[in-house]
Amino acid sequence: MVIILWIILTPLVLGVLALGLYFLKAIVQGTIEGMREGRNYDPDAEETAARVASLGLLPPERQNTELPAPLQPALLVAVAAARAGDWQPAADLLEETAEKRDWELRTHYGEQLADVAAEDDTWLLAWEAARPDDPGAALLRARSTVVLAWKVRGAKRAQYTTQEQFQGFRSTLLRSRDEHTRAEALAPEDDPAPYVGQIWTAIGLGLPHEEMHRVWKEIADRAPHHYEATFSALQYWCAKWRGSEELARAFAVRAAAGAPAGTLMSVFPLIAHFEHDDSDSADVDRTPEMYATVDAVLADVAAADPEHPRLSEVRHLLAYYLYLQERWDEALEQFRLVDGHAGAFLPWRHRGNAAEEFCRMRDECVANGSGA
Repeated sequence: MVIILWIILTPLVLGVLALGLYFLKAIVQGTIEGMREGRNYDPDAEETAARVASLGLLPPERQNTELPAPLQPALLVAVAAARAGDWQPAADLLEETAEKRDWELRTHYGEQLADVAAEDDTWLLAWEAARPDDPGAALLRARSTVVLAWKVRGAKRAQYTTQEQFQGFRSTLLRSRDEHTRAEALAPEDDPAPYVGQIWTAIGLGLPHEEMHRVWKEIADRAPHHYEATFSALQYWCAKWRGSEELARAFAVRAAAGAPAGTLMSVFPLIAHFEHDDSDSADVDRTPEMYATVDAVLADVAAADPEHPRLSEVRHLLAYYLYLQERWDEALEQFRLVDGHAGAFLPWRHRGNAAEEFCRMRDECVANGSGA
């Protein structure tokens, strides 16, 4: 009897199992297709991802969104030492830039070290006590006060900034004016660094154009093609701060005109365009004038010293505009040279997710380039 039951039930059981497997497969396939449709599935996405990986390019979660490029080893040591309370490496670093008259590197180091001092100036106070008239310490005191002022204000628009923040911002910037005057008096005669810091005080306090002209003359007499100084001054002349689109574009053109190859001055007309472009179409980036501007930056970058402290910042913006102009291979080359860092002020800080945007544009260049 049992044998007869097994003979009868076995086909039924196997049929039910087969039917269950069929429906399970259908459910799984439907789920996958639904996921693909919900994510705008691209049948070429796997191939692009494989090419991105083969080029050694990093995913969004591995992009540094704080910096445009790695810090120099000597600067990393000085920053770590300062945070541990030791000022000597920072002092040595700035003294070396003064001896070499490397003003680009001096302001770059000053910017990074001032940010550390704005968080905790215990080490800077110890340095000032040990060397009261040290020009490097005086420079960092002035610059760190400016950094602190902008931290007090915050990064939000004016309507979202409290009255207390504005008051603290203004009072701190006012203090920086005397500190910059002292830094100027102690600095090497041809050092533009104390004047560069003054520009951000002028921006924050809304100082008149005459004062900006005075500061700029001091800089131009010492270092007429100084990148950070020119970038900061261009910000002053932008419509969002103390100037206008016309004034900003005119300043940028003057800065680029006649500048030696490799000084990176050619990027400033591009920055002026970026700062005042409120269109929602890339057509404005594909005019003959814009192609010529981007070509000039490409040539400038190729001629620049590979150790120029601002070269990576320019590469980020250059990659962005080459992408907008659909010059895929040229754009990819710039993306590749800065990959791993998506912290450039322009253009990524203006975007919601810098790493995601950086990788999206980079990967689109991979998908559309000659290697596709």
